Amino acid sequence: MKQSKLHDQHLKLGAVFGEAAGWEMPLHYGNVEAEHTAVRHGAGIADLSHRGRLRVTGDDRVKWLQGIISNDILPLKPGQGLYSSFLTHKGKMLTYFRVYALAESFTLEDVGEIGGTTFQVLRKFLLYGTKAKMENCAESWGLLLISGPKAADCIKTALGADVSGLQPLSFVTQEVSGHQALLLRTEETGEIDIEVLIPADGVVAAWERLLSAGRPMGLKPFGTEAREMLRMEAGLPKAGQDLNDEIVPPEANLEEKAFSLSKGCYPGQEVVARMDTYGSVRRRLVGLALKDSVIPTKGAKLFSGDREVGWVSSAVRSPSVGNVIAFGFPLRDFSSPGTALTVDIDGQRHDATVQALPFYTRR
Repeated sequence: MKQSKLHDQHLKLGAVFGEAAGWEMPLHYGNVEAEHTAVRHGAGIADLSHRGRLRVTGDDRVKWLQGIISNDILPLKPGQGLYSSFLTHKGKMLTYFRVYALAESFTLEDVGEIGGTTFQVLRKFLLYGTKAKMENCAESWGLLLISGPKAADCIKTALGADVSGLQPLSFVTQEVSGHQALLLRTEETGEIDIEVLIPADGVVAAWERLLSAGRPMGLKPFGTEAREMLRMEAGLPKAGQDLNDEIVPPEANLEEKAFSLSKGCYPGQEVVARMDTYGSVRRRLVGLALKDSVIPTKGAKLFSGDREVGWVSSAVRSPSVGNVIAFGFPLRDFSSPGTALTVDIDGQRHDATVQALPFYTRR
């Protein structure tokens, strides 16, 4: 498996590792709930260097991207970003990512751990003669996430940048230890989330500066397990686990977020436009609150009485909510908050109640 440039730093901090998109990344650092608490009440820092990233340059970069991805990038100005996806001709989601506009390029970052999927599916549409170039930055750039109510204070103390005024999916550039980095306001935990996208040679110095400056504020490293709890509590689906080729964007409540109905043709556009016109969304992404302590696995079947009505895509035990929570995709008629369903877990039915997302919001 691939390893992050920060692997040795994680070892020193007592990380327990697991596989993520072909990378060996920290699951936790010994106490998952303490990591979760740090983000909810102070600040946490995570290594996202395994997450897919790519850069698009060239004279045709705008025309090329605009013609194949599902959202409209023409209004973007340098320093701004948006969500998008790439769809099959049947409108199914192959990948889900953020697009950030720079003066001479676009940067795409996956929302989820799906390896090289975005790079591979877009590359097939980069036809000979197109004046656009796509660079896979997964190993040449590092990515850090600083999350929590004190995230902006940590960034300012450690890196000298004021990110307190950044709106979601906007960014500023900042020199960090001799490298030009992007400081991006993202959405990962339901708190203030700032990512530091920096050339790989600078990621160790950035990590150490942030840890050193942030520790007096309660900053703790957090791994995949705490990050899953946090993003699910915040009601945020991700590529691969929740958003995949079983799902059409309207089914995941991504209207006015990840696809455009007015920009013109792109793969799958006719399908999502037809759904909008006729209101024919078959199922909906919902939250599910489970009464029992058993955590269902991805794909666990949802039932209403004896009728199978959908499946579970993600599930965790939530410290904020106090029980097991899940994302599910029931049929539309079974998606209203308060609807009683059951989940099949190892042949046993467990009660679940549909709940509006998000499960958690900062008051």
